Amino acid sequence: MRRAGAGHPPRAGPRPGASVRPIPPLASIRTESAEALKAPLNRRAPLVFDTRELGRRPGALTRVSRTVPAPAGLGIEVIGVPEGAPVEIELRLESVVDGVLVTGTARAPLEGECVRCLEPVHDEGVAEFQELYSYPDSDGRGRQAAADEEEGEEAGFLEGDLFDLEPVLRDAVVLALPLQPVCREDCPGLCPDCGARLADDPEHHHDDAVDIRWAALRDYSRTLGSGERPREE
Repeated sequence: MRRAGAGHPPRAGPRPGASVRPIPPLASIRTESAEALKAPLNRRAPLVFDTRELGRRPGALTRVSRTVPAPAGLGIEVIGVPEGAPVEIELRLESVVDGVLVTGTARAPLEGECVRCLEPVHDEGVAEFQELYSYPDSDGRGRQAAADEEEGEEAGFLEGDLFDLEPVLRDAVVLALPLQPVCREDCPGLCPDCGARLADDPEHHHDDAVDIRWAALRDYSRTLGSGERPREE
């Protein structure tokens, strides 16, 4: 029986006096990689807000009004906010024990198409939202993250004194959009036979379709009605 390791050259150990660098745990490597990929918030970004004026005094309150250009992809397939359109944001920032509670309203123009007649639709959308952004060193951060993970949501956190409103705004606007927008409530839609817009021609109609099996009899009836003698074959 061959001993374990027999036939393999011995591994070279560290040279005397050489320092051995410890290998960090795998979890630590993953955490460092994730932090490296996550860029810090840009204070000048339109949807990044600063909470320094609140401090960390529970009960402190401030209001912020800002008009920002709409980010790309703010909508669904049939209707949404055009990229770059003005979005009016009203925020109420309240300092609480675990972070900053943000309550707000967003107003923005909507563009899409009617699901009945495919005509352009222009409207205004209003979305309301509320989100708690936890302090980086808050004891409630872990509880908030665990609760959001159970609900399938992503927890919001402050980065220093800053928070990014875009994910919350995007979710709120999309959820507030009509799933089946129409140009008007009584839109009659399109003609199923020719595709004509029925609102433009309320009297639009087609003759009843005749079963091809009765076409010969119909022609025969018309011939009799005109007084012509049926052709003999």
